[in-house]
Amino acid sequence: MRSNYAAWLEDRKYAAGTQTAQLHRVRRVEEAYGDLDDHFRNGTLKDVVASLEYSTSDERSNKPNPSKLKIDGNIRNNLQSYKNAVVRYTKFLTEASDEAATHETADADEIPQALDDMKVQRFSLERDMQATLRKSIKSLDPKLRIVDDGAERAVSSGLIDITCEDETSLVVVELKAGTADSRAIGQILGYMGDIQAEEEGRQVRGILVAHDFDKRARAAAKVVPTLTLKKYSIEFKFTDEA
Repeated sequence: MRSNYAAWLEDRKYAAGTQTAQLHRVRRVEEAYGDLDDHFRNGTLKDVVASLEYSTSDERSNKPNPSKLKIDGNIRNNLQSYKNAVVRYTKFLTEASDEAATHETADADEIPQALDDMKVQRFSLERDMQATLRKSIKSLDPKLRIVDDGAERAVSSGLIDITCEDETSLVVVELKAGTADSRAIGQILGYMGDIQAEEEGRQVRGILVAHDFDKRARAAAKVVPTLTLKKYSIEFKFTDEA
């Protein structure tokens, strides 16, 4: 595991306990499977992730632990947490690889700086939104309880920003800075479908949070009764400089 991974987790504003848990899980996986950086370079990291998958159907069938990890307690819940950690580390490695490639091949004229800055600002805002909402999830819906162990849950189509539950359903929460379009609808529906497949027998609903929604997003959401659109606002407070 790379030494700067801890700083990457801290930069993304994960809680201190979540950072510690992510580092611990990556280390445990490496003890069982070998260096994850080597797997990333060799294209075998996806095989490690696949070996950590264990569905509710597997649990009902009482299938044995398919991984190389020794698990004490619930196999499905534990493997889900290790899978999440490996997928998150994969994201870190991918970003580091992309950044290195950009520095090697791009000159100032190839990447419009203003566009690049906008992407960074949007990502930073979404990261701040997630960190803030995790501390006050009941402001979004008083019935919600976060159940993803403090970090995004990995599913087939990506990483869910926040996974919650209420009295009846699992709830997928996706955050978008600025105006959400129909692609955001497709994204959260994909996450909901993945959760439905993994958690057979449980109801699933989604909440898409954005500053605003375009016409196509609003129209698409109208025909999905299990999807709710929520708008956020930013309140500025000013104080005198001492």
